[in-house]
Order: sequence, then structure tokens, then C-alpha cells
Amino acid sequence: MIAALGKALAEKSTTSLETTTTALTAAKRDTFNAFLAIDEAGALAAAKASDERRARGATLGPLDGVPVALKDNILTEGVVTTAGSKMLANFTPPYDATVTARLKAAGAVILGKTNLDEFGMGSSTVNSAFKPTKNPFDATRTPGGSSGGSAAAVAAGIVAGALGTDTGGSIRQPAAFTGLVGLKPTYGRVSRAGVIAYASSLDQVGPMTRTVEDAALMLEAIEGFDAADSTSSDAKKTSWRESLRSGVKDLRIGLPREYFVDGMDPEIERSVRAAAKQLESLGASIVDLSLPHTKFALATYYVIAPCEASSNLGRYDGVRYGHRAADVKQLKELYERSRSEGFGSEVKRRIMLGTFALSSGYYDAYYRKAQQVRTLITRDFEQAFQNVDVVLSATSPVLPWKLDEKLDDPLAMYLMDVLTLPCNLAGLPGLSMPCGVSSSGLPIGVQLLGKRFDEATLLCTAQSLESALNLKQEVR
Repeated sequence: MIAALGKALAEKSTTSLETTTTALTAAKRDTFNAFLAIDEAGALAAAKASDERRARGATLGPLDGVPVALKDNILTEGVVTTAGSKMLANFTPPYDATVTARLKAAGAVILGKTNLDEFGMGSSTVNSAFKPTKNPFDATRTPGGSSGGSAAAVAAGIVAGALGTDTGGSIRQPAAFTGLVGLKPTYGRVSRAGVIAYASSLDQVGPMTRTVEDAALMLEAIEGFDAADSTSSDAKKTSWRESLRSGVKDLRIGLPREYFVDGMDPEIERSVRAAAKQLESLGASIVDLSLPHTKFALATYYVIAPCEASSNLGRYDGVRYGHRAADVKQLKELYERSRSEGFGSEVKRRIMLGTFALSSGYYDAYYRKAQQVRTLITRDFEQAFQNVDVVLSATSPVLPWKLDEKLDDPLAMYLMDVLTLPCNLAGLPGLSMPCGVSSSGLPIGVQLLGKRFDEATLLCTAQSLESALNLKQEVR
């Protein structure tokens, strides 16, 4: 854990070099396929530099010397960054993403790059072009996606924290599946500059950690305005750790009836409702509420996200960007073969869906209509937050499934995002944290949603619940 490791480093009971060496050994033995690349030389150099700073009393902060990992769609100078795709299998960025640079400035030791569904398109990390990631709680099951590699690396104890990206639940759902805290900040809170784009109006970078406090520490390091990102907000930076002590007395917790969906695993529903009762016992009040346009969110998302993916991935044509097919004689053949060879089936599916929805004669019927419904979904949340402070639900309606399940049924996979993606459509902050364990020993996650730029209330609610539940989940 970040806070605990920071304390140990401060007390000199260990060094960053010792901790990093242990983490590198674990990463090399990684049996869960969490990593796509390990930057041993860079990590050791950063650890040595951290120990030297600490020796002369110039520590940079709570992340200084702490090993972390980055999802492999976040640019790292000099380290291959693939986005989980053959299209970028040999891409070495010449610069860091803003969040990478900010972690380095905070003294964090970046161990390597973690596996993901190709370009972030998936809910299982089985869509990676290189290998599927396994859940540390049960290696036959998915860790969720698309940030499954980051989730597995933290859950397995290889690193103290990791960054993921969340377009429709890709931080929160794998956090729920692996017993972690996963935070998707408000859209614009964290810079997207240097993050390989999937759906630009939905993507957001956030932390995946073992505790709420650790998530707060990572958010403090990466948040803030960035002139390189035109959607970046100039919202005031905050000491998130201070908000952890606020408690939940007199907070209003909303339970949206639309989020307790048909087919939800009974164990999940029991655990989530028990978490709500626990908050009530701490002084919060529980409010039943309705978010009536939730039933349209899944269809809305799977129009908007593929449309934006179609636009963003159009640059990978084998000419200036991405994989280039060999022995090509004509330009059309270059385009066709480069894209056919470079993209996997799920990425191709979403590009084709988006291209169709944006095409002449269909734009108004699909993309424009989806944006109108997105406004209605956002309005539902705005009205709800006039009466409640936090919205509470399950993160996923189901427990982690077997790795080979749902591979031939894309629609069934899409349905797994039903509870997480409305948050992205509305640009809200969302957090998933452990709230129970199933009878089969698998983690269960509860989701907390907050008002725009009100991560403080989310974090204090999560901290109160974490302390009250006092769950001890261990990888088998």
C-alpha cells in the first residue's frame, strides 16, 4: 500500500531500491499476465534517485520511491507503448504523457506497462492482442477490463498502485473484480494529453489502489490543469487526504432503483444494500431515487463511443501511424492490409459501428440522437444531486466470469458495463471499492457516484465505509 510503504521509507525500515528490486522480481515472475513491458533500468535508476533525495532530506512527497505501474495506453518516453494492439507493437514514444510526467515529478518509480483490452475496448482484458490477463483471486477468471493489467498488478501485490483509464467503467469494473479501490475522476480533472485516445469525450485517467487513502494520494499527484489538453479543467487542486476525515454524518445517499437490474447476482445485491445500511448506521440517510433515462444509457454509449473511436483510430493507416503491411503495391492495398493486420476483431467491430453511425443519412438518426439522450441522462443526475450527495449502486451486476466466457457474444460483454457507463456519459466522478466477498471467495464492489468535481465527498464516503467494513481480502 502506498501510505504504508511511504511510512516505511520515511522510517528507513526499507529503501526504495530494496522495494523496487522486490517488485521487479515479482513482475518478472508475473503469472497473471499483468505486464506487457517492464522498465527495469528506468525503475532502478528512479529508485536510487529517490533514496539519494531521502538521504539529503529532499523527499518529494508521499509517492517518492513507491513502485507503480501504468496502463499501456499511457505514453512513457523510451518505453514501448502498445495500447494492447499489434497496430502499435513497435511504438516507442518520444515523450511522456502528462500523468506520467507528474508521477515522475512526485518521485514515483514506474515499474512498467500493464496489459489491457486493445485500445481500451473491452471488459475482460481478453481482447488484448498479446495475452489475456488473469484474476489474482482466481486465475481461471477475468480481472475485468479494460484496465485489467493494472488491476492484477496491484491486487497481486506487485506494485502499490497503478493508473488505468476509464471510458465506460474500465477502472471501476476491474477494481470491483479484484478487490481494489478504483477512482474515475470528473472529466477534465486529470489531463488526457499523451493518453492514446479511444473515445475523447469519455476517456479519463485515474488511480487503482488497495485503499481509499492510496487513491487520494495518487489523485493528488496527477490532477490539475494542463494546457496540452483542451478539455482540461482549471478546477482548484485539493488535498484529498484532508477530505477523508469528514465522515458521512448527515450525508444523503441515493439508491437508484434502475441500477438494481434484473439478473443481478443476489450476493452482489445483498452486499451492496448492506453497504448502504452500514453508511446509514454511520449517520447518513438513505434516499430512494430514480434516474429514468438509465435504460437508454447502454445504447447511447455504444453509439457515441464507437463513433469517436472511428474518428480517433482513422489515423492508423500504415502511412504515418501504426503497423505497415509489407510487400504492398497499391495505396488501397496498403490501407486495407495494414488495418486488417493491425487491428483485432473487437476494434474492427467498433470502428465499423462508428463509421456507419457517422455516415451520410445516418448521422442524425444515430450520433445526433445519442448526444441528445446523453443530455437527458446528464440532466437526470443533475436533478438527483439536488436531493442527494452520493449515488450508490453495485459496480457490476455479475461476479468475474471465466476467461473463455462471452468471447463469441459481444453483446453479452457490452451488457457488463450497464452500471458504470452512465457516469462517463455525464462526466461525473465515480469510485468503486470492495464491499464484500462472494461465497466462492470473489470480491464484490460497490460504486459511489458524485457531483462534478466533488471527489472530496466520494472519498470521505468511501473512507468511512472502508473503515466500517474492515474487509481483509487476500489473493489465494
